[in-house]
Amino acid sequence: MTKPTASAFLQGPPSPLMVSLPAPPVSPLRLFARMASPGVPSFLFESGKGPSHIGRYSFFGAEPYQTLRGKEATWELRTADGRKQSGQGAFQRAAELAGAASIRRPSDAPPFFGGAVGYLSYDLVRQFEDVPAVSIDDLGTADLELGFFDLVAAVDHEAKRLVLMFCPPLERFLGEPREKLYREGCDRLAALEARLSHDRAAALPTDLPGRLEFVPEQTRSEYMERVGRCQEYIAAGDIYQANLSHRFTVPGSWFSGREAWEADLLAYDRVHAMNPSPFSGLLRFEETRFVSSSPERLVRLSGRQAETRPIAGTRPRGRTDAEDRQLADELRRNEKERAEHVMLVDLERNDLGRVCDAGSVRVDEFMALEQYSHVTHLVSNVTGRLRAGAGGFDLLQAVFPGGTITGVPKIRCMAVIDELEPVRRGPYTGSMGYISWSGDLDFNILIRTLVIRQGRAYLQVGAGIVADSDPAREYEETLYKAQAFFSAFS
Repeated sequence: MTKPTASAFLQGPPSPLMVSLPAPPVSPLRLFARMASPGVPSFLFESGKGPSHIGRYSFFGAEPYQTLRGKEATWELRTADGRKQSGQGAFQRAAELAGAASIRRPSDAPPFFGGAVGYLSYDLVRQFEDVPAVSIDDLGTADLELGFFDLVAAVDHEAKRLVLMFCPPLERFLGEPREKLYREGCDRLAALEARLSHDRAAALPTDLPGRLEFVPEQTRSEYMERVGRCQEYIAAGDIYQANLSHRFTVPGSWFSGREAWEADLLAYDRVHAMNPSPFSGLLRFEETRFVSSSPERLVRLSGRQAETRPIAGTRPRGRTDAEDRQLADELRRNEKERAEHVMLVDLERNDLGRVCDAGSVRVDEFMALEQYSHVTHLVSNVTGRLRAGAGGFDLLQAVFPGGTITGVPKIRCMAVIDELEPVRRGPYTGSMGYISWSGDLDFNILIRTLVIRQGRAYLQVGAGIVADSDPAREYEETLYKAQAFFSAFS
């Protein structure tokens, strides 16, 4: 066991207790499988693609000391030993528990060294905005669910190191002797290092019992008819652009029963191998799990610097290098795609402007091409400096849900989406991510994501609809976006 340094932890402001090791020659998924177990909440956030400022770290953890679950206004807080509290105001309670920037991040620590990890469902927006409830809430998922972790691990892909971190919440630093916390931290870090060093490669399965099918809940013609209705709203001047989605269901029992843990690991392994993405993740709670290959960041906060990374514009990958270059070039030059992209970047600038200093919001990357296994996207990056008095949860509320998966204007588009889509989105196009004890946060947008709810899996895909959209082509675009999952299980 590598002994953590005592001085910084025992003296001065609260800070994490850390052990830094050479990164082992195994994937973050295999390390996660050694740390986690089937019966407890756990997470793996893996950076699989992209430049170092996007994809430097992968994080994983298991066994939170408490979990917060909110549905509509009601919340329940459950500790690991079974004690429960409940109340009203779920988002506000989450902000009270995780939102204060209370523990300093050391210069050599990853941005997440302990705090809250979880998801925000798309329908959480109903707690902020007056959005009608027309569609059916058939999944019944939580509006938000967070696990609070005081023991986490990070793979630093740039420095090629594995960092193990123990950092309890501020109230424990204030209420318990530092020496006691130090001894607890040393014991838990030693146990974690031993667990990660143990070769449990056999824990990763090699195959699912049968072929995975994705059954569409809407026919092609039904989706195209809804696109037409969306365009009627656009022609009337009610909206300018809207994201319209449809859902696939995975029948069978692959993700239920005793094999659910193995199925989750294998599904993530296959999808990540097929389509490595910068905001991938495997997140498991008691009733809801996620296998995500998301390419899109909703928002990141680092110190006082906020950024969002909208994607708007898609083409399939070519069958040859020449065709691939032709399709990418056509995407970059296409007037419709460029106009739609500019409109959505302006929306994101406006969202950041609600909580950032005047004049600080900038577009520092514009219409870059990002390529994945089956699609090419147009991507921009928008930054701003969080104003004094605003915190991470103010930022989350300002940008949630992402404008690229709602439309322009955002609130009216959400009402149109609720009218045209037959079921509530639930977690789809919500967000998954972390809030560190330092106040830093990072959340993706839950697209290209398998949502597993009570043993059944769902995959949802959408496309941005404008006045001159071709309904058939928009339907085909949704299939391009789902193709990585189709191919991974074919």
